[in-house]
Amino acid sequence: MNYSADQLIANQKANVEVMTGLSQKAFASFEKLVELNMAATKAVVNESFANLQSLAAVKDVQELVSLQSALAKPMAAKSASYARHVYDIVSGTAAEFNSAFEAKAAEGKKTVASMVEQTLKNAPAGSEAAVNVIKSAMEASNNAVESAQKAAKQAAQLVETNLKAAAEAV
Repeated sequence: MNYSADQLIANQKANVEVMTGLSQKAFASFEKLVELNMAATKAVVNESFANLQSLAAVKDVQELVSLQSALAKPMAAKSASYARHVYDIVSGTAAEFNSAFEAKAAEGKKTVASMVEQTLKNAPAGSEAAVNVIKSAMEASNNAVESAQKAAKQAAQLVETNLKAAAEAV
């Protein structure tokens, strides 16, 4: 299998399409984050004015302390909710990116393996030992990449679990 110009052009076209899709997803996530921040900012401004009015109505220190504790409780819950929304948006986008990259990596791995296999078929007689070394090196490389991918996924799952636990604790 020779890698022809047509295959190269088709491969590049597919890569551009993938990058276009990922760019659109990134901008969609950015829009969601902007919308979330705008809504959060609007809510904070409205609540600030309401809190100022409540503060202006305070008549003694005990009422002030009571008002302070009443205002602090919902703020922690709102902060946790905001963090959860941001996390959902970012993790959803990251999952889509990871999926696309894994698909392209698998495709690239398959293409390289096919090209190497075709090249090795045309190796001169008596080069079986060198061919076996190359195949062994490719297999070891693939295993190392797969192990790194598994470790990265496990680390991401651990982070996600810890974030969920922290959000639930709040």
